[in-house]
Amino acid sequence: MRIVIGEDSALFREGLASLLTDSGHDVVARATDGPGVLAAIRAHRPDLALVDVRMPPDHTDDGARAAAQARAEFPELGIVLLSQHVETRHSVALVTSGRFGYLLKDRVLDVDDFMDTLERVAAGGSALDPEVVARLLAVRREPASPLTPREAEVLALMAEGRTNAGIARRLWLTARTVETHVSSIMAKLGLSASDDDHRRVLAVLAYLDAAAR
Repeated sequence: MRIVIGEDSALFREGLASLLTDSGHDVVARATDGPGVLAAIRAHRPDLALVDVRMPPDHTDDGARAAAQARAEFPELGIVLLSQHVETRHSVALVTSGRFGYLLKDRVLDVDDFMDTLERVAAGGSALDPEVVARLLAVRREPASPLTPREAEVLALMAEGRTNAGIARRLWLTARTVETHVSSIMAKLGLSASDDDHRRVLAVLAYLDAAAR
């Protein structure tokens, strides 16, 4: 897999490059700021871009903005945002188009899981860090939410990557009851009911997007 890395920390950037190279991937370019990421993607047309959310020149959401622009220009590009901070403005739009992941930087330490995530995103799937989603759910819930309190609990567990069976065990519910809740959540958020991982991620993001408005 051909990969572009966008990261302004030299230590983290070179560590990522070494990890990816040792795993058999081809790091075709490294960039240290938002404009550089976009230029590298345009020049090399990689399979995947690994981008830090906060980068120079503004040190705000430069990486996320570059990723959003790259997605507009290259719809088939896999994009994984890496961050120590939670950003929703651009990530909500990105995840709905697939081929997108959002991980906290410490997830890189779990090498096997991290590599599996990259492969999944490059193949067209989605990967949303459960801790990112848990934080977002905690701060975005509002009284006007279309979901019932129980549905919000089910959605939070979906965000952690739990299956219907896992949710049933956690909440002491029957599998059929969880299926009913999932179907209701999907309907309220305008998504078709499915156990497909990408659909479940979309459900979480659709809820967060609505709550953020």
